[in-house]
Amino acid sequence: MYLLVWSCFHLLEFVVTAYWNPIHLQSDSFLLQNGFEYVAAHIFGVLEYMLECACTRPAWKHTQFIQCVGLALILTGQLLRSFAMIHASTNFSHALAHTKREDHTLVTTGVYALARHPSYAGFFWWALGTQIFLGNPVATVGFAVLLTRFFAHRIQIEEHTLRAFFGEAYRAYEVRVPRGVPLVGWFT
Repeated sequence: MYLLVWSCFHLLEFVVTAYWNPIHLQSDSFLLQNGFEYVAAHIFGVLEYMLECACTRPAWKHTQFIQCVGLALILTGQLLRSFAMIHASTNFSHALAHTKREDHTLVTTGVYALARHPSYAGFFWWALGTQIFLGNPVATVGFAVLLTRFFAHRIQIEEHTLRAFFGEAYRAYEVRVPRGVPLVGWFT
């Protein structure tokens, strides 16, 4: 089930980009080139699951409640990320923009009215959900810390760029809409 969820996430990254944002479509749109840390984190999660099942056989690891919580976070995160990509359409890119395109607009409606970074929030909850689904306490904490640090750094850069692109309009948006990614304020 974990591998199915992981595969669906990456397939949806490509499909959503292909349909709603074809100008940014490339082989990297599968988001498989997330770097060593991303691959290592998921390998660690799978290894924690396998080792705990083989060595200690904890009953709580396979409880329906824990798996349902994990699955709910996975689905919520996936929907939030996909809706953010769909709503932003051509304004969304997997890579940080360094120059403003002529047609680049500030998206503040839809899921962007609830969070300034709904795609990051979606990824955060999706990734955390995968580890909760597996019943991995160590990987869950590790994912939460690493994702928070990663997004804190990325959001800091992105928001600086968005202030430069959109000036007062972005500053007003910042005041009325939260970032959406939990704990990011601790690292910025």
